[in-house]
Amino acid sequence: TVFKGGYIVQILFAIVFIVITFSIERFFTLSKAKGRGKIDNFIREIRSKLNSDQINEALELCDTQRGSVANVVRAGLQKYENVKNDSGLDRESKIQAVKEEIQEATSLELPMLSKNLFIISTCASIATLVGLIGTVIGMIKSFGALGEEGGTVDASALSSGISEALINTAVGITGSCIAIIMYNYFSNKIDAITHGIDEAGFTVSQTFSSKNI
Repeated sequence: TVFKGGYIVQILFAIVFIVITFSIERFFTLSKAKGRGKIDNFIREIRSKLNSDQINEALELCDTQRGSVANVVRAGLQKYENVKNDSGLDRESKIQAVKEEIQEATSLELPMLSKNLFIISTCASIATLVGLIGTVIGMIKSFGALGEEGGTVDASALSSGISEALINTAVGITGSCIAIIMYNYFSNKIDAITHGIDEAGFTVSQTFSSKNI
């Protein structure tokens, strides 16, 4: 049985379902990427450990945090451990090697954060447009009922067309609102994690730069 509102409204409900599905996926993915605890606290603890030259303790913090920021920091710390006693590299080469490792780790983490977010963004635009198409179709049916031969008005067809138009409008706007809210919510989450990655990478590279490695 076709839901009252026509096939367009079924497409709209499918769009809303897609938004909800990918929102759930993004929620769990970004929660995992954030890791345990607050990112700011983790960076402060890492900075404290590095200033005290407690590399192993810093690595343990990364194992505990388990987020994207921790992954980047761990990559930098492990590279530092590998090059600090390498007599074939001068100080600047060691620092550069650490920075490049951090940049590479960052480039691996960032795509995972924004993955599938464009689908939610696309649905935000499509839901409104599809709803508008459904509204127009419903109004065409309504005007068609007014123009019946014989000058009589088909009240049933008229009310059905108006109902279809209003339902499509309501579902389209609702779907678009949900998608926009989810997109902005996840964008803020991603920005926070990205800022944490940049700050952590800068902390590690600057700490090693200030040391005589």
